[in-house]
Amino acid sequence: MSLFFFLLLSCFSISHALPPPRGFFLNCGSSSTTNLNEIDYTPDEGFISVGNTTTIKQKDLVPILSTLRYFPDKSSRKHCYNFPVAKTSKYLIRTTYYYGNFDGKNSPPVFDQIIGGTKWSVVNTSEDYAKGQSSYYEIIVGVPGKRLSVCLAKNAHTLSSSPFISALDVQSLEDTMYNSTDLGSYKLSLIARNSFGGDREIISFPNDRYNRLWQPFSDQKHPTVTSRSSINPSNFWNVPPAEAFVEGFTASKGKPLELQWPPFPLPATKYYVALYFQDNRSPGPMSRRAFDVSVNGLSFLRKLNVSTSGVMVYSGHWPLSGQTQITLTPPKDAPVGPVINAGEVFQVLPLGGFTNIKDAIAMDDLLESIKKPPVDWSGDPCLPRANSWTGLTCSKDKITRVISLNLTNLGLSGSLPPSINKMSALKDLWLGKNKLTGPIPDLSPMTRLQTLNLEDNQFTGAIPESLAKLPSLRILSLKNNKLKGTFPSAILQRKNLTIQASPENMPSTNKTG
Repeated sequence: MSLFFFLLLSCFSISHALPPPRGFFLNCGSSSTTNLNEIDYTPDEGFISVGNTTTIKQKDLVPILSTLRYFPDKSSRKHCYNFPVAKTSKYLIRTTYYYGNFDGKNSPPVFDQIIGGTKWSVVNTSEDYAKGQSSYYEIIVGVPGKRLSVCLAKNAHTLSSSPFISALDVQSLEDTMYNSTDLGSYKLSLIARNSFGGDREIISFPNDRYNRLWQPFSDQKHPTVTSRSSINPSNFWNVPPAEAFVEGFTASKGKPLELQWPPFPLPATKYYVALYFQDNRSPGPMSRRAFDVSVNGLSFLRKLNVSTSGVMVYSGHWPLSGQTQITLTPPKDAPVGPVINAGEVFQVLPLGGFTNIKDAIAMDDLLESIKKPPVDWSGDPCLPRANSWTGLTCSKDKITRVISLNLTNLGLSGSLPPSINKMSALKDLWLGKNKLTGPIPDLSPMTRLQTLNLEDNQFTGAIPESLAKLPSLRILSLKNNKLKGTFPSAILQRKNLTIQASPENMPSTNKTG
């Protein structure tokens, strides 16, 4: 769900200097580096090779909102940023959008955002833009390999508009953070992250060393208290900022605290819920609070003891639907009322799957070997299925395989890498009517290959005898190339194989092709 931050730089809080967070921080569409909140946002060139850039001519914008990259290509199935990352690592990704009427249509486009092979969410900034605000989205992901892709794509609601992006953060997280969720099977898409109490500024880096944004959340129904002691973030495995515990909501002695948060209804599914508490009184032997915590009438935790050092309670897969109500109920003899300081809610998003690693590597090698490949050849080759690479047909298995590759008449040049034979599930390989050069590699491991169309190219060298070792091959077309010699007899003797060849590559007994 879309959140927002105000457009003025003054909305961010600044604290003591800390080392900058680890990761990538991109000022999309910009040609120069800008500093925001003690973090350098660099140009996005080098992480993406497609799209156009423009500048928003509006005063008092946060620097990262004054430029953007947009993607007008209507034929492309997705547009991806690619990042080299540490294998089996964990990252927080934030996408930031400010429309600024860059296209003169005064109507923000609606489009999809994708992480790897998983559709993350729909981007709709219309409501925020109408208020003069930007929008951002966050997700926490585990990365099994050494590459991470963040993609934008048109959907049925994009119409004639273009997907766009203003800024992109890829922030490295510690292994201990949010480790109650198996990030090999799920992703955590942010719904809300709030500090409760007064109208304070947004908490971000450097107060939050991982550059998370904690929006202030006020509620006139509940008194606000201020803590007299500070927590140590390192004592919490999610490492919340101490500033998130400064204020909180409370209730009168012996009375429950009922809080409707997040302040909007949620679709029925599973959520990661984390709640943060701290006793606001001075430390002492009797400085503790006790109460039960329930969410939508279900017990979340009984007899929670809250001290001045703070505590976090959480559930990795909690069912929510509609408006959420958090209830803190103290015992009848409690000397003080309950208190709550902050909270995080993420939607638990099932992993959309991924392309077989050998197929993905082979497609990456092919991408490097040919010139002017389709512009959407980036990110996961097969997934999401509606956004697979141009020319690919993929299986519907959980670990998806490429079963067909059709790049006929796309004006391609370059060569075929030997690793293309790793695509062992491929049934059809159609590369005809291009300008491909070099030898035809050994394709014998591709035992399911049924049709091989390489006609009307500039392949050189001898016709590989290994083509005879393709047990499923039914159609072989090599005509109009620069191949030397004739077909090996092992190929010509194959039954149920139709061969299309130039006369000079056929034996003297058969020159008709």
